[in-house]
Amino acid sequence: MTRTVAGARVLITGAASGMGRLYAARAVAEGAAAVILWDRDSAGVSVAAAELSSIAGARTRVIPYVVDIADLGAIAQTAQRVRVEVGNPDILINNAGIIRGKFFWEHDNGEDTRPTMQINALAPMYITREFLPGMIDNASRAARIVNIASAAGTLSNPRMSVYAASKAALIGWSDSLRLELVQQHHGNVKVTTVAPSYISTGMFAGARGPLLTPVMTPEYVVDRVWTAMLAGKPMLSLPWTVNLAKALRATLPLPVWDSIAGGVFGVYRSMEKFTGR
Repeated sequence: MTRTVAGARVLITGAASGMGRLYAARAVAEGAAAVILWDRDSAGVSVAAAELSSIAGARTRVIPYVVDIADLGAIAQTAQRVRVEVGNPDILINNAGIIRGKFFWEHDNGEDTRPTMQINALAPMYITREFLPGMIDNASRAARIVNIASAAGTLSNPRMSVYAASKAALIGWSDSLRLELVQQHHGNVKVTTVAPSYISTGMFAGARGPLLTPVMTPEYVVDRVWTAMLAGKPMLSLPWTVNLAKALRATLPLPVWDSIAGGVFGVYRSMEKFTGR
């Protein structure tokens, strides 16, 4: 198989800023043939494309698309444009996500619950379904799908009920897709599911990292995700305490775990001062 990034077409959602912008810069630096930026922020994605193009020169095409992935119909329309104008992506990074840091009863179904589930859970499925057949058909090229989930999808936490549900759905789908590809011998396509704790992107402004779980920098997370993607690593949890918490939650009686998570680690208090962007 050919190399993963050099000469590849890379599509990133939520690419106008933050970690999406960092993934795009990494793809440019490693010689991607095309870096396809999806974002609903028309001004932001245009600026990001111009900046990345100035760095890439003629080596890499940087193509911005304005698309709101909460609009599931717009995904199909924009995906068709990408296939015609650029070609089917070889690498897909489902990075875009939103959070509403509220108690469940404070959520508005139309303004909060529906878009959270659409953007965080359904959109990655829809986007992947658009491009996966092309990845499978091009068996001579290594292909990658990276789904940015969250540690919240593995552990319950107050003020994250809908967000946690969306990320749990993403994790379940993503890792099942990985197994389906292995089972059906589509070895050129590898899926990496990422479950990080808090990252200092502004999305989780005000949130506090639990005990032994510092708020991570976007640069650190992007570097770890990129390495995992290249290696085709199935699951990446960051930091190490995420796996510790999962193990304790699985083995301890629920009242004991609640006491430790809330009173010792401070997990259940981590969103008390959340403000978000």
